[in-house]
Amino acid sequence: MVPDLTTGVRPWPVLGVFLAATLAAGITRAEIRPSDELSPDRLPPEFFTFTPDEYWLEPEDSYWIHFSNWVIRQEHTQSRRVQALGAWADRTLSGNPRAVPNNASYLRLGLATESRTGELFDFDPEARFKLDLPTAEEKLRVVVESESDDLVPLDERRRNRQLTSDERTDTDPTGALSYLTDITDAINLSNDVGARLRFPPDAFWRATARGRWDLADWKLSARQRVYYFHQDGWGASTWLGFGKDIGDGWTFLASSEAVWHHDDRNFEVAQIFDFHKHLNNRSELNPRFGVLGDSEPNWRHESIFADVTWRYRLYHDWLYAEVIPSIEFERENDFKDDTSLLLRVEMFFSGNVLRD
Repeated sequence: MVPDLTTGVRPWPVLGVFLAATLAAGITRAEIRPSDELSPDRLPPEFFTFTPDEYWLEPEDSYWIHFSNWVIRQEHTQSRRVQALGAWADRTLSGNPRAVPNNASYLRLGLATESRTGELFDFDPEARFKLDLPTAEEKLRVVVESESDDLVPLDERRRNRQLTSDERTDTDPTGALSYLTDITDAINLSNDVGARLRFPPDAFWRATARGRWDLADWKLSARQRVYYFHQDGWGASTWLGFGKDIGDGWTFLASSEAVWHHDDRNFEVAQIFDFHKHLNNRSELNPRFGVLGDSEPNWRHESIFADVTWRYRLYHDWLYAEVIPSIEFERENDFKDDTSLLLRVEMFFSGNVLRD
């Protein structure tokens, strides 16, 4: 039985953490008063998910506790299976009896509900996966993903967390061999050859160059991608981002992106202003403002949006909740306001929101 961290906690894990913290700080056992050894006052406030007066309470027995314990057991079980699958495939394809630990394979399952202007909440399940095999050969990776961003419209990519599964473009899983090359300390290049996993398969090739530089207090990041899909033709995208710390725990990122669709002779463009702050060790805040546009029939903005993402870590580093209020003004709606509120709970098996 896993203890209920919202109402109480067993003393021995806390004692172990406390003793480890005091030893790391150079405090000897002789310097600790007996009354302090089990005192929650000796631990930092962010350690607790409960109030100090609940320290000695026994875990409560309830249907919610039984359900939450079942969810925790499922995460432990399924994460091991995802990790084992990735390690087995990695060893099999590489011929290496050992697999690189902590590869980027993950499975994400979620449940989202959204209410838009004039509409009620509608629940929608979500699922995404990535199988990353890093030891197939030196600098060669095998990557299988549930979807590819290259064929997703730019405005949808930049508002991805605002949307539920049924509002996103339906894409096919992809599998690719990715060859990695470091050009300089700041620039790396990857070449991918693969296919969309459907019948008949849709072969593709893409090359991506990424770079990162420090400019005084600012950091510049850039990405240039060229790709070709057999059925959809050529395309290219350019992304530039300028970011810096602006004080009081806030970071700022201004990003510009342009996507060229060769067959349509059309550009999609986006300008996003992004702010982010960790409120504490369990929650974070991410306000954004953006303008999206294209070049057909002429250069013009198509929509303006603003949203705020509040993400809360419900348990450990794999169970999260999100609340995302947003407002959008679209040209096709005569720039009338369209508001929405999205609620999401998401589980990460063999991965978490930070690594992803």
